[in-house]
Amino acid sequence: MLQRPRRNRKSEVIRQMVQETYVSAANLIFPLFIVDGENQKSEVSSMPGIFRYSVDHLLREVESCMNLGLKSFDLFPNIDESLKDKMATESYREESLYLRAIREVKKEFPEACVITDVAMDPYSSDGHDGIVENGEILNDATLEVLGQMALAHARAGADIIAPSDMMDGRVGYIRQVLDQHGYSGVSIMSYSAKYASAFYGPFRDALNSAPKFGDKKTYQMNPANQREALIEADLDEQEGADFLMVKPALPYLDVIKLLKDNTELPIAAYNVSGEYAMIKAAIQKGWLNEQRVITEVLTSIRRAGATAILTYHAKEVLQNKWL
Repeated sequence: MLQRPRRNRKSEVIRQMVQETYVSAANLIFPLFIVDGENQKSEVSSMPGIFRYSVDHLLREVESCMNLGLKSFDLFPNIDESLKDKMATESYREESLYLRAIREVKKEFPEACVITDVAMDPYSSDGHDGIVENGEILNDATLEVLGQMALAHARAGADIIAPSDMMDGRVGYIRQVLDQHGYSGVSIMSYSAKYASAFYGPFRDALNSAPKFGDKKTYQMNPANQREALIEADLDEQEGADFLMVKPALPYLDVIKLLKDNTELPIAAYNVSGEYAMIKAAIQKGWLNEQRVITEVLTSIRRAGATAILTYHAKEVLQNKWL
């Protein structure tokens, strides 16, 4: 045999020489959960090693991550039920928990990249990503709320706005609102292909944001569909998105690759809570090697075409020097 591919695998030095895909701290975004109060740090029961932080502890966690070279953070708020209403007004109230957290992080760590989640569900008494009327999720009426939310985030110091709601036209609406108010430099990372997935359970547990009725299938994508993601991505690109995101990541590596091959915009992928919980449970049982399986997961997402990976593994892989 003239061709023996194993020759390029015969030593660690050669394997590293021909390695095609790398993951670095620059590719990672760390999702962080926020709660009200002071000196609060509570573990999410379904996500071992992941915590909800009051703002004082959030700042310490961000500092710890920055010292490891992890500099991008996506913030998510756990809002008290008493503050929720049908119009999600808490999402843009000046002294709300979320806006205070954004301001404090940017004040203490101006070099950090703060990504903010734009969707009604954490603040909605209905638990949906849009305004509910007679059991229907209203698309166009919701855009105004999302625009107010995005503008409030930009004013608080957000570097990237990430609309995760899946309402039609929301990227263009948000881009227009931001530009009209002088925030043309704020980026939009659109959840372009967000699927109606069964992998979101632990996240909803962390934020107490599950729908109060029904499901999200009228606005999140059908897991059976791949090419529909091209329609969503093309619309978001035309409307002014700077990043296109696929969520979840592992069951949709084919969709990440499809978008990567059909756009020049950077692709983000969300390695979601259910994927994290599933892997951690198997590790705790001793069924999987922790370092190998986590680095393999992140490498596979990068290999599929994701430039940025939102992952709950971000800090631990840098702490343990697994990359």
